[in-house]
Amino acid sequence: METQKTFIFFGIVGSGKGTQVSLLQKYIKEKNPEASFVFASPGNGYRKLINDSYYTGSIVKESLDKGYLQPDFLTNALVISTLAFEIKEDSFLIADGYPRTINQSKTFEEIINYYGRTNINIFYIEVGKEEAMKRMRLRARTDDTDEGIAQRFDEYVNNVLPAMEYFKNKDDFTIHSINGEQSINQVHDDIVKILEK
Repeated sequence: METQKTFIFFGIVGSGKGTQVSLLQKYIKEKNPEASFVFASPGNGYRKLINDSYYTGSIVKESLDKGYLQPDFLTNALVISTLAFEIKEDSFLIADGYPRTINQSKTFEEIINYYGRTNINIFYIEVGKEEAMKRMRLRARTDDTDEGIAQRFDEYVNNVLPAMEYFKNKDDFTIHSINGEQSINQVHDDIVKILEK
């Protein structure tokens, strides 16, 4: 566990990856109460930009409302800024919602190399198309159409999954596919088993 300090989570909307991030954090804290965490999660930065009424936030909001991925330069900038100010040598680094394009994966690889991180575990919480669409419908806004949800699924398949595949067969990166259609606890147990190997 001591050498496993960097984790990347991939999973479509509704896959439960945010819940699994929280459970992993709790698991690590129980083993190591002194553990500190830093998150490569641009969503937090985007929410702050929007909620605090920054000019950039107004552009972001308009783009998000249309269902577009945000530009690589801005997403990378938010992540890099967070890490530059918050990461410590012994921090556990968790990436959630990043990277989401191949260009972002290339930048994240540079970040990993810069900080001398090795033994990166990638958890792919895998949910089938039918189940993913059902979960997205449950989470979607009332004005979301089936076509819009299908577009989000296609965008995930076309952009985000290739961002994960970028790390395949690379030194220091291991992709673990986990059945995301199990119960929350079963998914967590699968993650723990991988870490305890």
